[in-house]
Amino acid sequence: MSSLWQRLLRDLRNPLFRNGYALMANTGITAVLGMGYWLLAAHYFSEEEFGRGQAVIVVMRLFASLTALGLVGALARFLPVAGRRTPELILRGYGIAAGTGAVAAVGFLLTLPLWGETYSVLAGFGPGLFFVAAVVVWAVFTLQDVALTGLRQATWVPLNSVVFGLLKMGLLVALAGALPNGGIFVSWIVPTAIALIPINWLIFGVVVPRHVRRTTDLGQHPPGLREVGRFLAGDFPGALSVLAIVYLVPVVIATQVGEATFGRFSMAHTLGCMIEVLAINMAVSLTVEGSFDRSQLAANCRHALRRALLIIVPIVVVVIVGAPFILQVFGSKFADEGTMLLRLMALAVLPRVLIEVYLSVLRAQSRAHTLALVQIGLATLVLASILVLFPFTNVNGVGYGMLISQTVVALLIFGKLRKILKYGETAQVEVAQGSPGAA
Repeated sequence: MSSLWQRLLRDLRNPLFRNGYALMANTGITAVLGMGYWLLAAHYFSEEEFGRGQAVIVVMRLFASLTALGLVGALARFLPVAGRRTPELILRGYGIAAGTGAVAAVGFLLTLPLWGETYSVLAGFGPGLFFVAAVVVWAVFTLQDVALTGLRQATWVPLNSVVFGLLKMGLLVALAGALPNGGIFVSWIVPTAIALIPINWLIFGVVVPRHVRRTTDLGQHPPGLREVGRFLAGDFPGALSVLAIVYLVPVVIATQVGEATFGRFSMAHTLGCMIEVLAINMAVSLTVEGSFDRSQLAANCRHALRRALLIIVPIVVVVIVGAPFILQVFGSKFADEGTMLLRLMALAVLPRVLIEVYLSVLRAQSRAHTLALVQIGLATLVLASILVLFPFTNVNGVGYGMLISQTVVALLIFGKLRKILKYGETAQVEVAQGSPGAA
């Protein structure tokens, strides 16, 4: 036990592990508080309102992430070396993500009849305006955690999630009687808006000034807009592909099944996605540290993969064995309809670990073309698989599609990842490609 504790303390002195563990801890906290939130929602609200609330939250996150998700890789890649341009880079990200999301949300509201009965709750000026505001708030909320990670201060992210999660749960209970229709969505968004104020004060008032001084002392050359733009040109199409997997698929499912059925599907899908986020967390930290110090990229890649698998494999095993018992907490119908989906999504995380580590290396090296190719290929395989399998396997087709597609892509990139792990792609030509001083 003492040796394990000493190893953990040693890991926490390494920014790669410290940020990676913080993000993984954040995922665990989000999962626990999220389960508590949805348990309360299932208790205080009807089955239909439970499913409707999840459907509206999913479509809100879809539009909020249209640009925000595309900027995650760019902020993780360039904030570590942004220097005096750090506040500008963050604020531009906020503005672009919020503006794009608002425009998309308005377009959605103008075509609301095409999206099925579930989303009719957003009809009218008041609900529509609240929905657009929610999209803007969530876009900024998404990027503020990425900003803290890119600034190598991810240890603040779990604290944000604790406060946010507890506020959500408290407001949910308070609104159960006063707002039986729409209370779930309101309780989700209002605490999010409140959380923006202290977190962004921390970012711009404390963390950014320290980061600027530190990177200036190290002689880091701030990236130019052209360099960031070239990276986004390759990373953004791939990010949109990931967006289609994470958020568009549930929205499409919501238009095909009833509200109660969607609520049960969404619970299993949400838990499966949380496990997948664990794989992404360590990869994001690897991108940050790989951008900060290219000479350690290969070693950090090996460390990140080893630690990610050490944490994720036991979790996957527990979820596969305990899926029916986990979902039984929400009710027998959740367990009956969601067990297979949750097991398939948990199993699909194992190949996803390899894919995410490989993608993080590509981001750190600014290999945008290859990055886009892998992400678009993965999304195409996932969506095609789900479309083919859904008529035969219903909602379980989502799990089968993700498992098959991610396994295929992991096998395709395994040779290149193995080369990075074994030899390290630290040749001067690779460093020159992603140099902060590139024109």
